Amino acid sequence: MITIMHMSISKLFQDARDTGLAPGETLFVAGDEVTGIFMVRSGRVHLQRHTTHGAHMVLQNAGPGVVVAEASAYSSRYHCDAVAAEESVVAGMPKERFLSALADEPALAESWSALLARSVQAARLRSEIRSMPRVADRLDAWLGEGNALPERGRWQEAAAELGVTREALYRELARRRVKP
Repeated sequence: MITIMHMSISKLFQDARDTGLAPGETLFVAGDEVTGIFMVRSGRVHLQRHTTHGAHMVLQNAGPGVVVAEASAYSSRYHCDAVAAEESVVAGMPKERFLSALADEPALAESWSALLARSVQAARLRSEIRSMPRVADRLDAWLGEGNALPERGRWQEAAAELGVTREALYRELARRRVKP
C-alpha cells in the first residue's frame, strides 16, 4: 500500500517543470515565500538549518521520489534552506496547483496524509537519535536504521544528520577503525 500511495504523489509531479541543481546549489532559503512544491527526481537535496552556534544540521535528506520540505505546503514561508548535496534534478509545481489537486482527489489527499505521518515519524526518530549524549550511540542508532556512511570526503554529511561536529564523528570512526 505504501508503494501505491507513493506512486500517486509521484504522479502529481509527472508533468512538473524540472530544474537541475549543481552540488551546493540552493533551491530555496529560509524566509523565502513558498510558491512551489518540489520532488527530487534524481540526486539528493538536503533540507538544512544552521544553529545559533553555527552547527550545520540536516533535517531531511531527500532522494529520488521524495518531496522536499513537505510541510511547506501549509506555510507561507520556508523555515529551512534546501541545498543540493550532489548533482540533482527536482520537479516543481505551483503550491496552489498542488493544494488544489489534494482538494479535488480524496485518495490523493489520503496518500499525502500518510506521507506526512511518515515524515513526522522520521523526524521523531532523528530527534531521538540526536538526543543521545554519546556520538557512538548516535552513530549506532543511525546505522541501525539502515543508513550507511557515505564515501570518505562526504562524512560531514553524516555528521550533520547526526547533529555532531564532523571532528567528533571522525574521532568515533577512527576509534572504529573505519578505513577510506
